[in-house]
Amino acid sequence: MPVITISRQFGAGGITIGKMVSKMLGYTFFDDQLIQMVAEKAMVSPHWVKSLEKEAGGNFQKFITQMVSKRLINRILGGERGYIDEEIYVDLLYEIIKGIAKEGNAVILGRGGQYILKEYEEVYHVLLVAQKDDRVKFMEDHYDLSLKEALKSVESNDKRRINLYRKFGKVDYDQPHYYHIIINTSDVSIEKAAQLMCKLTTKQ
Repeated sequence: MPVITISRQFGAGGITIGKMVSKMLGYTFFDDQLIQMVAEKAMVSPHWVKSLEKEAGGNFQKFITQMVSKRLINRILGGERGYIDEEIYVDLLYEIIKGIAKEGNAVILGRGGQYILKEYEEVYHVLLVAQKDDRVKFMEDHYDLSLKEALKSVESNDKRRINLYRKFGKVDYDQPHYYHIIINTSDVSIEKAAQLMCKLTTKQ
């Protein structure tokens, strides 16, 4: 029961291609569902998890974790959750994504799947890249954004991606040896990219 993980530069078509591949293969697509799953396990609001992802190592989160010790949290909560920080977030991602891989037939977008499942068989890792101008144009065309909005979205999410991988202690996330294939969507159409990814799951 294969699994595909997708890492991508923002605007390279990760969500669009991921949904397309999931539909073609009959797999389940995991993106924002992972936020909900982390929130349920941590017993916190999905908005808290989403804010943590956006903050991704920012000063506010560092301030909170410095001020509130885990010993105090455990005493207040009596061993239950109801709180989340960067360490808990990463631990839960590992637990959830490994559980998804065990079930199989899934496409997982982002959130360090290529690291978490790097030793798993029948898990295929894909990196989507594109030129910045093409990524901005993609956001304009597919999300009805102005040029200014699309550029801001790409640049802010590029920074968020850098900070998010710092949670995993990684700075080399675009190195080719982490992936089975790298697809440049500046040169390959969305449809062709999806077809190439589907072929990964075909037994030779």
